[in-house]
Order: sequence, then structure tokens, then C-alpha cells
Amino acid sequence: MKTDILNRLKYSLGKDAENASTYDWRIAVSLVLRDQMVETWFQSTKETYEASPKRVYYLSMEFLIGRLIEDMISNLRMEDTVKAAIAELGQDYNTIVHDEPDAALGNGGLGRLAACFMDSLATLGIPAFGYGIRYEHGLFEQSFAQGQQVEKPETWLTQRHAWEFERPEARYRIGFGGHVEHHEGKAHWHPGEVVMATAHDTPVVGWKGEWGNTLRLWSAEPAKEFDLESFNRGDYLAAGRSEALARTISRVLYPDDTTESGKELRLKQEYFFTAASLMDLLRRYLKDHDDIRALPDYVAIQLNDTHPAIAGPELVRILVDEHAIPMDEAIPLARKCLAYTNHTLLPEALERWSEHLMGRILPRHLEIIRAIEHAHQTEFPDSPRILEHGDVRMGELAFIMTHKVNGVSALHTELVKETVFADLHRIHPTRIINQTNGITPRRWLYGCNPSLRHLITDTIGEDWVADLEQLTALKSKRDDAAFIEAFTASKRENKVNLSNWISETMGVTLDPDAMFDVQIKRIHEYKRQLMNLLETVALWNDMRDNPNADWTPRVKIFGGKAAPGYFVAKDIIRLINDVAHVINTDPVTDDKLKIVYPPNYNVTMAERLIPAADLSEQISTAGKEASGTGNMKFALNGALTIGTLDGANVEIRDHVGSENFFLFGLTAQEVMERRTHHGYSRAAIEASPRLQRVLGQIAEGRFAPHDPSRYHGLVGMLYDHDYFLVTCDFDSYFDTQRRADTAYRNPANWAAMALVNTASMGWFSSDRTIKGYARDIWGAKSVTQAKLEKSA
Repeated sequence: MKTDILNRLKYSLGKDAENASTYDWRIAVSLVLRDQMVETWFQSTKETYEASPKRVYYLSMEFLIGRLIEDMISNLRMEDTVKAAIAELGQDYNTIVHDEPDAALGNGGLGRLAACFMDSLATLGIPAFGYGIRYEHGLFEQSFAQGQQVEKPETWLTQRHAWEFERPEARYRIGFGGHVEHHEGKAHWHPGEVVMATAHDTPVVGWKGEWGNTLRLWSAEPAKEFDLESFNRGDYLAAGRSEALARTISRVLYPDDTTESGKELRLKQEYFFTAASLMDLLRRYLKDHDDIRALPDYVAIQLNDTHPAIAGPELVRILVDEHAIPMDEAIPLARKCLAYTNHTLLPEALERWSEHLMGRILPRHLEIIRAIEHAHQTEFPDSPRILEHGDVRMGELAFIMTHKVNGVSALHTELVKETVFADLHRIHPTRIINQTNGITPRRWLYGCNPSLRHLITDTIGEDWVADLEQLTALKSKRDDAAFIEAFTASKRENKVNLSNWISETMGVTLDPDAMFDVQIKRIHEYKRQLMNLLETVALWNDMRDNPNADWTPRVKIFGGKAAPGYFVAKDIIRLINDVAHVINTDPVTDDKLKIVYPPNYNVTMAERLIPAADLSEQISTAGKEASGTGNMKFALNGALTIGTLDGANVEIRDHVGSENFFLFGLTAQEVMERRTHHGYSRAAIEASPRLQRVLGQIAEGRFAPHDPSRYHGLVGMLYDHDYFLVTCDFDSYFDTQRRADTAYRNPANWAAMALVNTASMGWFSSDRTIKGYARDIWGAKSVTQAKLEKSA
């Protein structure tokens, strides 16, 4: 290992050990690990072609993979070897691995789920490709200025991305705009603009390095690199215009779509990566198969949300226009290949594009969408329409063009049937099924929580990493005082590490013995960070009123980004920071309550925060969170949950036991019923003196003395338009938090409850989720399992 690292340093980076920087050492180590991965990757590809199984193609706008170096070290089982080699070379292991920037390829749960699924597909030996976009700047890098969110480009690709292989031979022409001609019953699309999609491959190796799949990300490049004629005329900007316009497509994740140009860019992004992915998988299929009609026997395409929903019309276009299959045959043929995962019940998140925009950017696809709708309406005259009020409804398109639609938690799936797709479910009663989300234990316990990992492995062995249900054996340790003491020490070690990091980066001193109460997720009204903050202010008021009472010290930790155009969410961020400034400088409560909001929440930060959390905030308005996966990560790492009966909280509570879960708030049915009452939020406020006091303080400028009207809009919204029922759930939430306070004052019992959470999370492995997809949706099988069965 030492020799390999030094060789890479010398021959790949042109450095000797004496002059190498941390970056040089990190790239050298990464390239050595990549070499190890390639052997498995090549062998897996060879076995896939030999076995000719059904392959899975997972299309997602996001793959939130975080740092890969530690992932690869642990999955290749090389931690001890790499640490020893780096130490003998006189370098610090933690400095090197922490030098890698997070890959800016996602935002939240959607992208992290996709990353977990790729890990599980490789661990299970199911041949698969992940397809997405290679964003140059990702979402954005978040910082705070006077408490306000400031967005800057993420710059992860200013350094070399050591894990990828560029594939210049895998390039596809992607067209936009233009016009369609019809001759003798055939359509000919003549795009007015063309860009090139170029592939960049990252090997994804599963646990113990036994199988490798591919994450293929597309970057956009111009079809015409450089206009020399314009350059020679002195028009230098025009000479590079085609390159700039092409690269715009793969620059930023989720460009602001409040403008027409933003909407156009988003639609282009979605078509760009979807079309390139379909061309690529069809090229691969046709290399070994002659019959295009057999495609569903060998290809399973999963659409992660509505972003790749254009895959239905695009696959039909290819079948009809390029393979001469009749439209009435092409539509059901494409449907057999496609499946769709729904992630939301929020109507605004089920994408809609205007017919005008669709017709201008993708004129042939609009024709095909009309044909798809006509065929479905002919068969089911009372079916909801795809085209409505001048819009193309991508959720309905995804439903109609796929053979399975899955929700991501038991509650969410039932709500999908009852709400957003009720009419389509009535027509297709077997199409919607459930696949509750899961998380990979390799990243979210084994990798991020070494102290707990070692305790578990010393107790039950290491097989739990690939079979998380084995954690059940830990339940027998609930009454083992020595084990509980070790479990508590593991948590405290993580809290000390986090406290040190917060002190170094933010200058805030934390007490590791205080309850660490954490809410980390995208900032959104339905996730109710605002309710968490209001409860924090109410607790602060009570502490100031009675400072000598037996209070449970708390550290409130927030993390997450708000979309650049989501102004309410950005106001909530600013209010959190304003309140933190006041509370953190209050000498009366200094030893009882702190608020910290580290900027630029990402996967690496989550790996610091989750192992250190005592209390997990999963407080969304019931009926709005599809699943959540942060709730699973916290519980797996020994945090107790305070939450509503929403998303996967319902199933987590069932598994860990109601006595080990802090439940509060209205149910989904009660939420819908409460909204029918006129003035429900004002009535809730008037019934809660504690909440009235908090809202009064905010409205009068207690936390913004130089701009007292700053939050009048937020307070007014709570009085008059509290759609997400912060006010109605506030008192229940506050009271349940006090129950958590009481429980935390009994450390041994709290640790026993936390242990039961960890021991009960086996079912929430993404390995279990992927087995469900493979069985119920894809009809895909594990090549490694088939080999074992054959040899047996």
C-alpha cells in the first residue's frame, strides 16, 4: 500500500513525498483505492454480460453521495491497511480523508436515498446503472450574513474528482426545439438546438468489494466546440457562446424556476439526462439483443420522482420514430420497462410544464404525450387528463406511463391512493404499491459512528453490516449495566467530538452532557423548523421566569438549506439565527440552553451530527412527509424520536415500541378535518398563552431590535394562513418536549430506550428496500446470489 501510494504520488501527480500537499496525498490514496475497485468492477461487468440478466437503470436528478474515500476504504475492507500505510508515510489519516469535498450532486433525502440504493444494489450483486447529471456547481454553498442565507456556487470540481472515469466514446446528441415533419405516416423531428451528453463513470462497489456497479453522470458540452470565424472577426464572446449555453445545462442543481428562462432550463436538464440515459441503455441492450420488443425482459427503468417522467414519451419516440413500432404497441411496451417512485403529496412538487413550453422545447414529445393521453382516455373515458388547463401534468404522465407506482412509506402509499392519484388508483387498483425507504448501514452506522460500530461488532460479530436484522440481538443487553455504560460512553464520545468541532468552527461552547436535540433537513414550512424554534423560545421564557428550577440542559441544533426563491423558508432561517444570537448571549440561561446552526449542511455534516444526537426532530405536519430517511439514521445511531404520525415515523414507532418514541400532534386525518374549521390557527393561538407570548415577542422585535417589523409577515401567516398547523400542534409539541426532558434526567433508562431504537432498526436497511423493488417491481435478480446457489 505504501509503495502504491508513493507511485501514484510520483507518476500521477508529479510530486515526491517531501513536497506533497494534503491534496496530493488524498488524490494518491484515492487513486490507489480506485485501482482496487476497478478489478471488482471489471469482473462484475464481465459476469453480467455472461449471465445476461435483467439490468436495473435508476434515473435520478440527485445522487447525494458525499465523500467517497471513507466509503471505499470500508467497503473494500482496507481501513487498517490504509491507516497503517498513511501513518508510516508520516501523514495523518483524518486530515487526508477529510480533505475530500462533498460531491455537489444533490440536496436532500431524494439524493441520499439514491446513493443508499446504489450501495445496496452493489452489496446485493444486482446489475445496475445509476444515471444523473454531473453538476459543476450543485445546489449552492450556504453561508450566513447577519443571519441571512447567502448562496455561493459549490466548487467541488475545481479540484480533481479522483473517483470518476470520463468516457468520451459515450457521447450522445440531445436535441431541443425545432420542428416536426410528417411524411407517409412517419414523424421526423428536426431539433433547432443540439448539445452533447458526455458520460463520466464512478464505480460503486458494495460491502466487502464483491460486486461493482456504475454511477454514470452526464455533462453537457456543445455540439460545435468553438466558432473560429467569429473569433477571427474579433467577436470573442460569440465564439464561445455555444459552449457557454451547453454547459449551463449541467452547471446547477434546481435552477430557480420562478422565471420563464428558469423553467426552460429545468425542463432541458430533465430531458437532457433522461434522453442520454435511454440512448445509452438501448445501445447496451441492442449490442447483445436483436429484438427490441423483448426490451422489458432485460431492462427495468426506475424513475426517482417526476424529474425523469419525460422518459415515457422519449422511449415511445425512440420505439416509434427509430424502430418503426406502431404507437399503439410502443406505449404499452415502454410502460412495461418503466416504474415510478412518488416522493410527495405536495401538489406544487408534482411538476407541471406549460404546453407552450413543452411544445417549444420538445415538440415531438408533446405530440406523443397527446397520443398517450388519447390512448388512455379511449380505454378509460373518465380518467384524469395529462393535459389540463394548458399544462402538462408530469405526475399523471408518470403514473400512466409506468407499470408500477410506489410510495415510500406505508402511510404515504395509502395517502397517494386516497389523494393525489385517487382517480387513477380507482382505474388501476393494483398499480400503486409500497416500498418503505431504507438507509445503508455501511455509511450510516459502520462508517459514521466507529465507536458504536466497534461496540456492536465486539458484542454480536460483524455480519450485521450486511444483515441489519441481526441488531435485534442487542435487545437482550437492555438490562446489562456494563453494556449500557459502554453504549452511553459511545454516545458521549460522539457528543464531545461534535462539541469540539462546533467550538472550532462557530466559537460556541457546548456542554456534552446536555441533551443534543437535532433537526437537520431541507428548510420547508411543512417540516416545521418554525415550530421547533417557537418551542425553543417558549422554553427560554420559562427558564428565565424560573431560573433555579431543575431544567434539563439542551442544545438545539439546526441544519439545512432553503431554496433560493423560497422566501418564507429564508425568513425562518434568519429568525433561527436571530433567536440564537439572543439566547446564546443570555447569562441567565447560558448553562441551560444553546442554539447552533452550522451553515452549509451536507452529507459530511450529517455524519458528524447524527451519531451525536440524543433527540431526533421528525415533526412534519402529518400527511405531508412521504417517508424521511433522516429519522431512520438517527434511530439507528441511538437517538430517540420526537415526531408526528407521518411518513416512516409510523413504522419506526411500530418497530421501536410506543414507549420508546415521543409522539405528539394531530394525525393526517385530523389535520384535514381541522383545516375545515374557519379561523383554526387564530383559535389555537388564543387558547395558548405560552404561544401568544412567543409570537408577541417576535412581532415586537425582541429578536430583531434594529428592525422590529422584520417578522411581521411570519407572525401574520401563523395567525391567518397557518396551512401546516404549527399553531394547532404547538401545545402538544411543547408538552411532549417536557416529557423528553424528564426522561433524559434518568440517563440509564434513556440509554436503554436509545439501545432499543438501535436494535430495532434492522428492517430499515436499504438492502431490504432494494430486495422489495427487485421482487415486486423490477423482476431483477442478484447475480452473486445466483452464483452461490449454482455452486451449492
